[in-house]
Amino acid sequence: MDRIKTKTLAEIYMQQGHFEEAYEIIKALSEKDPSNMEIKEKLKELSEKMKRLSPLTDQSIRTTEEKIRLLAKWLVNIRERKRG
Repeated sequence: MDRIKTKTLAEIYMQQGHFEEAYEIIKALSEKDPSNMEIKEKLKELSEKMKRLSPLTDQSIRTTEEKIRLLAKWLVNIRERKRG
C-alpha cells in the first residue's frame, strides 16, 4: 500500500526525527503544488536541518573522540533549548 503523502505525516516524521522521510513527502507536495509558499518554506527548513545533521554521517569524522565532541555539542544545544 502506498503511503498517503500529507503535510501532517511529514510533521509527524519531523517530530520523530525522521527528517529524510519528511523531506521526501514535503518535496513531493512541493512538486504537486509549486505555488504553495508554506510547503516551500518547510522544504527549505528541512533541507537546512538535514545539512546540520549530516556531520554525524560524514566520513571525514573518523575518530571516536571527534564523534564524542560533536555529540557533546548537540547535547549542550538540546539542554539550552529546553531551558529557553
